[in-house]
Amino acid sequence: MKRRFAIALILAICSAFAGAAATKEEMQATGEAWLALIDHQQYGESWNQASSAFRAQVSAEKWTAAMKAAREPFGEVVSRKLLGVNFAKALPGAPDGEYAVLQFQTSFAKKAGSTETVTFALEDGKWKSAGFFIR
Repeated sequence: MKRRFAIALILAICSAFAGAAATKEEMQATGEAWLALIDHQQYGESWNQASSAFRAQVSAEKWTAAMKAAREPFGEVVSRKLLGVNFAKALPGAPDGEYAVLQFQTSFAKKAGSTETVTFALEDGKWKSAGFFIR
């Protein structure tokens, strides 16, 4: 009986980790797809895919101007690697909700060794971008 319980417990733990890994993989794909819009200077579409809170804080025109000033000088992406995904129910300055914060180690043609941080918020059952920073 103890052995069956131990096996069931191990299976439950493995299932929990498999679900978390799938969620991180899903977020990685979501993050990379959204960053591809930025990479291809599709700033209007990246704004359209953002959360309503993000769009309420910055207009499409200001977002486009900010991306042209902050992102375009780096040039094309040479490589991008996911460093991690952190899930949170609360973030500073944001209402409680479901969030995923992704960090990527990214090298650009004109700037090597950058860190991109993309925050997504779960809104109406979909993950939508809620913040973006490059260091």
